Amino acid sequence: MKIRFYNGKILKGTSLEMVKGELHTDGSKITYIGEVPKAGESFDREIDLEGDVIMPGFKNAHTHTAMTFARSLADNYALDDWLHKAIFPIEGKLTEDNIFWFTKLGYLEYLRSGITACFDMYFKPEGVVRAVKETGFRHVFCGSVNDFGGIDVLEEEYEKYNDVDPLISYRLGFHAEYTTSQDIMRRISDIAHKYEAPVFAHISETKAENEGCRQRYNMTPAKLFDSLGLYDFGGGGFHCVWFSDEDRKIYKEKGLYAVFNACSNLKLASGIAPVPAFIKDGINIAIGTDGAGSNNSLNMFREMYLDTVLSNVVNEDPLAVKPETILSAAVTGGARCMGLDECDCLEVGKTADIIRIDMKDPNMQPDNNFRRNLVYSGDPGNVKMTMINGNILYEDGKYLTYDAQEVYRVTNEMMGELIG
Repeated sequence: MKIRFYNGKILKGTSLEMVKGELHTDGSKITYIGEVPKAGESFDREIDLEGDVIMPGFKNAHTHTAMTFARSLADNYALDDWLHKAIFPIEGKLTEDNIFWFTKLGYLEYLRSGITACFDMYFKPEGVVRAVKETGFRHVFCGSVNDFGGIDVLEEEYEKYNDVDPLISYRLGFHAEYTTSQDIMRRISDIAHKYEAPVFAHISETKAENEGCRQRYNMTPAKLFDSLGLYDFGGGGFHCVWFSDEDRKIYKEKGLYAVFNACSNLKLASGIAPVPAFIKDGINIAIGTDGAGSNNSLNMFREMYLDTVLSNVVNEDPLAVKPETILSAAVTGGARCMGLDECDCLEVGKTADIIRIDMKDPNMQPDNNFRRNLVYSGDPGNVKMTMINGNILYEDGKYLTYDAQEVYRVTNEMMGELIG
């Protein structure tokens, strides 16, 4: 399908430069960006932007999508109690069909929030594959190995889910140091070396996690992972709250990605990531929502806002983090973290993962500085359209590939069964 977007503005390239004009797509690709239309070009659909902005979709660089089941179910816990008292008991009951439906619920929220891809750490991947094929959402798996299982199928999953569907890819990963033995981490490192593949995990999310790792290994998690060769081909970590100078040095030297999850860290009282230090050191950064059980929202606007203003207040400096830097992390940084370089910006030849921001909403006016406005005052209600792989999946408040009301009905019925 060939689509023409005209009479609007475009956030173009990795610099997110604002240009006036139009953008064309043909199938999954962007074919034209310019001020005037090509003569004699015909389209299947022409969309008048009416002054609105189109930009790359947000990339949710750390989440647990099917954990929509846990939204507002396990509040007011610190991380350890949240996992062991509230989450793990219910997760033990989840079926592939549960994962299918709760993942589709997560996709609804992603689409409404302008998220065009997620980096998802969870289990029972076949349920997710079904959800992707039905909805058209872009999904990157992150391995979820821990002491309870997963290592024996990690290599099989890596090969299978990097070749199952154009919208699906897979990165090696494990839950965290405190849930994964050194023997299993060594086995993951062996797989990473076999495929020359990056590895991701939760890391330094809480002070207790860091202290426990030091007691066990006399090292921080980052230094431990590096010593085991887990970072020899790249990768990174989720949360990165309690990082030392030495930890950041490892991330800089290895070209790793630090993924920040401000809302979850605040809700679980885990701490505030030192975002300005990562930026100052030139470390790759990305943004994620974490899961709906610990956030409880899947809203990238809120993540961007908090990553900016929390850094400012902690550093007592209103210029500690520029909103433009955080916006770039939420789109380009996330894409590259997830291995989606073809989706990292709007350029001719890139994949058409595009969102439309409604400039007629009052919180988008006056149009003094769009990028700052998006970070400081934007919200999901400003997302007028979400396109993935050249297909419009959400437009004007409507989901175009599946029935939201059916998802709400089925997931509520499932929750009744899961919690009795």
